[in-house]
Amino acid sequence: MSGIEGFCDPRFAAVREALAASLRTDDVGASAAVYLHGEPVVDIWGGYADADRSVRWERDTLTCVNSTTKNMTALCALILADRGRLDLSAPVAAYWPEFAAAGKESVLVRHVLSHTAGLPDVSGPAVVEDLYDWERVTAELASQAPEWEPGTAAGYHALTFGFLVGEIVRRVTGRSLGEFFATEVAEPLGADFHIGLSAEHDHRVAPLIPPPSLSDEYAAAAPQGPDGYRRENTGATIRVKDTNSAAWRRAELPAVNGFGNARSVALVQSVLSNRGEAGGVRLLSPQGCSPAWQEEYRGDDRVLRTPMSWTVGFAGFGNTFGWGGWGGSLVASDPDSRMTVAYVMNQMLDRERQEDNRGMEIVMAAFSGLR
Repeated sequence: MSGIEGFCDPRFAAVREALAASLRTDDVGASAAVYLHGEPVVDIWGGYADADRSVRWERDTLTCVNSTTKNMTALCALILADRGRLDLSAPVAAYWPEFAAAGKESVLVRHVLSHTAGLPDVSGPAVVEDLYDWERVTAELASQAPEWEPGTAAGYHALTFGFLVGEIVRRVTGRSLGEFFATEVAEPLGADFHIGLSAEHDHRVAPLIPPPSLSDEYAAAAPQGPDGYRRENTGATIRVKDTNSAAWRRAELPAVNGFGNARSVALVQSVLSNRGEAGGVRLLSPQGCSPAWQEEYRGDDRVLRTPMSWTVGFAGFGNTFGWGGWGGSLVASDPDSRMTVAYVMNQMLDRERQEDNRGMEIVMAAFSGLR
């Protein structure tokens, strides 16, 4: 096994031990990071960037974090709201007039951010390549009717979250979500995180590795519906080989195709846990951060088929908020201690076949350092 590299404050030695244990068992390559009061206290990595274990995972290795990207997309919306350019309680149609079609006049921006808008599926795309046509997908969403009365129920918007929030941001700023994130978030912070990735970074990418005994045809499972049966997959099926393709990297899919490592994920999200500032850079006011941890909806999620607490842009877990990605990546923030913890890896696990506690082990180890 390639050894653990980076630095770790002695108080958080348990995080280093947790990552080392994971690399000895389930992981091929991975990174973990902890930011406290907007400053790094843990930044470690180890293992390999490829399935053959021939290329070391380096400090600047990147990988696709799948739905952990949603945390970045939500932050962009909160920044605009804090600047007075986006009203979270306004109808989406106030910014995107075409969206008012098919009974969606009452869908609010906060409904989109809390997975309660009633648009969990994209009905148009049939293959993953269709998702790369932004105009087509957003036009389809604008014409769709909601599956339930907006705001009354929640259903995880696995892909549509990025298109909906991204189009709102584009209508407000004239820039794509990826462009807005790059210039207004990543650049000021010096964060090595990208929503969509340019070719110059390809050599740093650690491809995602399918779960043990499965091939790169392994696909994200169709979520279950409210009747307990799996929903018909009305959108494109996304496989591991899709997430590892050049076309995927060049596209902008703000719900799922962010590329980074634990350091960059934790740095960006520590802005919210530290009341709007990280590393001496302020991106929003303390008050502007609070929607991230204020509960918007609590109850059974119609897609995930489990009780959920959704805030404005994040999942709530007790006093923490955040979200993870298909395969295992995870970020969690605690506004009380002003701590953010992130875990990013290349070895995916299939939760239907194998329990995956890797990310939570890192999070719990970080909390043990606060005692």
